[in-house]
Amino acid sequence: MVYPELQKTLDALDWEQPRRGARAEALNKLIGVVKDAAHRGSTLNLNFICTHNSRRSHFSQIWARVAAVYFGFDKVQCYSGGTAETQVYPKVLDTLVQQGMQIKALSHSSNPVYAVKYEGDAMPLLSFSKLYDHPFNPEHNFSAIMVCADADEACPIIAGANAKIQLPYTDPKISDGTPAQSDVYAACSLTIAQEMFYVFSKAKT
Repeated sequence: MVYPELQKTLDALDWEQPRRGARAEALNKLIGVVKDAAHRGSTLNLNFICTHNSRRSHFSQIWARVAAVYFGFDKVQCYSGGTAETQVYPKVLDTLVQQGMQIKALSHSSNPVYAVKYEGDAMPLLSFSKLYDHPFNPEHNFSAIMVCADADEACPIIAGANAKIQLPYTDPKISDGTPAQSDVYAACSLTIAQEMFYVFSKAKT
């Protein structure tokens, strides 16, 4: 079971709200990918890609994994990467802790590695900034989920991917250094959480 504080966050999500237009089309593509892998009983690797692999791609990777586990998709593995290597932006980690996850720094370099846990008995996710084709990520047979438009334009072809889905989110970086930063990051995280839970709830039906 997920941590109690995280469960409170999940209880407040409205993931059953219908999506429309282009957003629905993109989410339906991801739902189809999840359903197809589940039908075949095969492992599904999802690589969430953004330019700097510092904000939206980490939110997406982590919430997708939580949603997959929550709905019983035990063969879904989630990764993230970028077109450049930077570091996980600290406000991302602060936001996830506020929303109920537990995070521990495993290194203290210019690009630290973090262990992210959503339940006590689960293996933690390792969160650090890397290129999308970093050796930590799958080389073949994965779905590339492009969570920012810049990365999608920079990488029209993702080598090794058997599916590419455009699912961009507004960059919370626009709020950095402003009084609204905490609220903007929290809203971005919850928007991504709602959509990941929407995807896996629909794939379950």
